[in-house]
Amino acid sequence: MKTIAWFLEALVLFANVWMTLLLAYHLYLSLFGFKRAGARAYAAQDPKARFLILVPAHNEEAVIADMVRSLASLDYPQSLYDTYIIADNCTDQTADIARALGANVIETHKENQNAPTGKPIALRKALDALPDYAGRYDLLMIFDADNLMDANILSEVNSQYISEGEPEIIQCYLGSKNREGLVALFYHVNYTITNRFMNLSKYRLGLNASAGGTGFAIRTSYVKARGGWTAMSLTEDFEMQVDVTLSGGRILWNHVARIYDEKPTNIVASFRQRLRWAQGHWFVALRNTPRLVTAWLGGKISFAEAISIFTYMYSMVGPVMVFSFLLSFLLQAIRPLLYGSAINAAINAAKMGIKAGNTGTEFWRYALLAAPTMLIVLYSLVLLYWWSEKLDNNRAFRLRQLPFILLSDLVNLVNVSLAQTVGFFRHRLQNKWVKTAHKIKRHKSVGAS
Repeated sequence: MKTIAWFLEALVLFANVWMTLLLAYHLYLSLFGFKRAGARAYAAQDPKARFLILVPAHNEEAVIADMVRSLASLDYPQSLYDTYIIADNCTDQTADIARALGANVIETHKENQNAPTGKPIALRKALDALPDYAGRYDLLMIFDADNLMDANILSEVNSQYISEGEPEIIQCYLGSKNREGLVALFYHVNYTITNRFMNLSKYRLGLNASAGGTGFAIRTSYVKARGGWTAMSLTEDFEMQVDVTLSGGRILWNHVARIYDEKPTNIVASFRQRLRWAQGHWFVALRNTPRLVTAWLGGKISFAEAISIFTYMYSMVGPVMVFSFLLSFLLQAIRPLLYGSAINAAINAAKMGIKAGNTGTEFWRYALLAAPTMLIVLYSLVLLYWWSEKLDNNRAFRLRQLPFILLSDLVNLVNVSLAQTVGFFRHRLQNKWVKTAHKIKRHKSVGAS
């Protein structure tokens, strides 16, 4: 028992140290997101890059029409981009609706009943059906079926791609189609903060941004050199991000061009999505940690880039630790109530061999331990979110919103922590893709308001 207790204490100590370092690093990164100017650090270029746009869609008849219309209205010469809807194992009218609106459609099907399915498989099959893609196109751009995008998205990516030396990946700003309710608000707040104070900050520091799964362009010659779409984990975007980074490639952030993604609106759908993300993230992180060390020691990546990708690889520990701090703090806060009166507390404490009054000491010790974490959380939810909403979404942040935001953060923190924990133990299972159901059937307008 002593050995087990020692191991658990050592594990908690290690987790606390890692949490402190992680929060300190994110605090450092955030300092480079406050600058107003400089979001567009590249010169405008004439349309030149040729785009292949792929949209994986599994039973998306409710939203596919809006996607096709949005892509057809992009402010870019239509001769320089082709769009393909990948109707992946569809049993509804997704393919028929897309074709009726003039879109190219690639239909994919399972080889057998037990064959794996999901977005990575669909992308691989689509590229196999277009064997000359690297010769015909410069960039492969991927969107989810529920997305909408700014009309200038291809123009901005084209300009950045040409001006900044044809990087391997360009990730566009990840906006929200919806933010109403405790679940969707949590997504909106965290994406809004991350867009500016992580990805834009890294871009300004010359570090690789994160690939977000949708709204990113990847150089076709890079994909071809890899042997096609070989990222097969449940987080194919993160897998591609790690591969590009550890190969010495570049991932740029575009803070000007936006895609708008529909966020889950209920806790069950959110848990399923985050569990899939957690399984894939743990799988990619654990599999590539030795490769990260080798890439740094071999000079392929700088020390700053190694720290950047390593902290992102193991950022999943963060929500679990924050939740653990809150739970420990809460238990210490209600502990005196469990004893009843102060006299009973002293009697019970004496029986347990604990000095009377030690309960209060324990409470303040946990409070002091939790204080730095809580202060940084408030720093993010108030200052960083307020600044991001103001500059990027042209929305005013009011203090009366704070209780609702805090409640949203607390409720979803439990959800995220549970998903990360379960995902760790299930990270070897990478062949079952769980689709996130969509609730928004039509979206009349998007953008800053």
